[in-house]
Amino acid sequence: MSPFTGSASRTGVEEWRHLRLALDAGVATVTLTRPGRLNALTFGAYADLRDLLPELARDGGVRALVLGGEGGGFCSGGDVDEIIGATLAMDTRQLLDFNRMTGQVVQALRSCPFPVIAAVHGVAAGAGAVLALAADFRVADPTARFVFLFTKVGLSGGDMGAAYLLPRVVGLGHATRLLMLGEPVQAEEAERIGLVSQLTDTGGAPAAARALARRLADGPALAHAQTKALLTAELDMPLSAAVELDATTQALLMNGADYAEFHAAFTEKRPPKWQGR
Repeated sequence: MSPFTGSASRTGVEEWRHLRLALDAGVATVTLTRPGRLNALTFGAYADLRDLLPELARDGGVRALVLGGEGGGFCSGGDVDEIIGATLAMDTRQLLDFNRMTGQVVQALRSCPFPVIAAVHGVAAGAGAVLALAADFRVADPTARFVFLFTKVGLSGGDMGAAYLLPRVVGLGHATRLLMLGEPVQAEEAERIGLVSQLTDTGGAPAAARALARRLADGPALAHAQTKALLTAELDMPLSAAVELDATTQALLMNGADYAEFHAAFTEKRPPKWQGR
């Protein structure tokens, strides 16, 4: 049991203290709400993200999620005073509990059964850069800059799964440079190396992320969920295991309502009415 608790430690959570949650017809929007600190993360913010994502997954009604930050930036990483200062007084067991919790946030982003879109403007630094990295899509405007600055504070660049995820997104060469040197990557370069999925006009990332989320939420949710699951699971599989997993998954989906609905819609020359099953 983690000693780090968030809003879910209370009975009957209706409001998350460290973030804002909005639900709209299958689209969840999660906004980090410390604009005065560029949405720097606290212990409570990490705990709320860790607890919220599985709760949304259990709910079953969420089909896409947008993750963004209020004010002038996406997320500046762990709060220097509230986290870095506090960790200097922790013993090894407490530090391990904390680092495991931050990793659990990334695992929750990767394992939730719906696509996650990070809407990035301004800085995405440290843990903020990893939160964006762990999303399925990164929609950014020209003000966005990504900084994996862990070595700049004397820590390993492989924090919160970054050394696992980043080479798989941008390749080993770019990942080595970004994690080792901790230099900022501006939006244009981030798009060029594959870190940004979509580059918008200035100020356009939230709207573009919502539009993408709506497109995904209105589509075949079960197919999206299984595609995400396979993309994650097959990263470490040999080809023989991957094609067998693909075959099993497709056989199950071919028994689903959405597959039959596609055929009916195609035959009747109308758009499919996806049911997510």
